[in-house]
Amino acid sequence: MAILKKKRSEKLFDLLKRFRLESINLSTNSFGVSLSYTNWDAEAAWILYVELLTRITTQPLLEETGIEKSALDSVYSIFKTSRDVLKNYGKNAKSFSRVAILVLNKILRPFTSKWHLLSENGIFEDENKCLEFRSELEDLRLKLTRYAKLLAEMAEVDDLTELEE
Repeated sequence: MAILKKKRSEKLFDLLKRFRLESINLSTNSFGVSLSYTNWDAEAAWILYVELLTRITTQPLLEETGIEKSALDSVYSIFKTSRDVLKNYGKNAKSFSRVAILVLNKILRPFTSKWHLLSENGIFEDENKCLEFRSELEDLRLKLTRYAKLLAEMAEVDDLTELEE
């Protein structure tokens, strides 16, 4: 059994604010929740960090490159990966779980629910809608890059989010 080590403890709101994710709407009960990282949190964070870092979620979709539907599918796949990590580590990785669920429900879900429905109705045939999607994807990418930075800290690994910038 892995030895669980405690890391610095801080309030959930302070952590989100430090990584500029304070736009996530929290209930008043969540503001005071303290987080302290364990080895379980570090392992779960590492898995999701690698996934985010190697997808369009943190990499720019350059003009005249890529396919919007494929980018949307890649973003959506973060739900499955996150759910798998939560199922395998969540019970023991409480701090990771709190943050991951907030990001899924408050950052990813609004984007994917909007664009999934539109994509099913053929919206990516419209060049103006493709430009709108790319603009919103870039906004999402910036948020998810900050989330990846938070995961790097939880996993106690080097932050590689700006490696190619």
